[in-house]
Amino acid sequence: MIKQIAVVGLVLAVSACNREAGLSTIDGGTFGNATFHNAQIMNGDKQYTVQLANRFAEEAPSMVNFAFDSARLDQTARAALDRQAAWIRQFPEVRFRVYGHTDAVGSHAYNKRLGLRRARAVVSYLAARGVSRSRLEAVVSFGETQPLVVTQGRERKNRRTVTEVNGFVQNHPALLDGKYARVIYREYIESAVPPSGLGNDLSFSNAAQ
Repeated sequence: MIKQIAVVGLVLAVSACNREAGLSTIDGGTFGNATFHNAQIMNGDKQYTVQLANRFAEEAPSMVNFAFDSARLDQTARAALDRQAAWIRQFPEVRFRVYGHTDAVGSHAYNKRLGLRRARAVVSYLAARGVSRSRLEAVVSFGETQPLVVTQGRERKNRRTVTEVNGFVQNHPALLDGKYARVIYREYIESAVPPSGLGNDLSFSNAAQ
């Protein structure tokens, strides 16, 4: 029991220290499923998820920004997502979520829709870069409710998506023996090239549609 409490405390402490304002918390499975959450704590899934989430945030740009009232991915956003895709492809056992955000201009309902369009644009781009859609989820948007810069005006830093580790692929062959640590400490090769046939000139000018 003491060991279990210690693990829970470690997870909460690490998560709290590394959570940036405007980012979501890591999903523990079906909402309200305490049994699933407890099982993750017992077998180490939750702890490893937090560790890998921190590593992803350190080694890849987890955030991209958007022009006002737009879900179009500009050149800077695509470059950041290319790095995300390279990292994600090297960890096929891991699932990710993309959260959309907006600035405070516009109605709450409109901003929810806009944030979701942005998240979906990112998921579509990552999928085009060789990441399986089964490992990606565009989460319903936070809209303007989690700003990085508190203002009622236009603010590019608030117009963003955040890509986060969300857990492990259920029953993935590499994890059947519970060898999560091997995934956590796997070498990440920054020079990894995209799959054959995928160039760097992908156009997503219609991503907002």
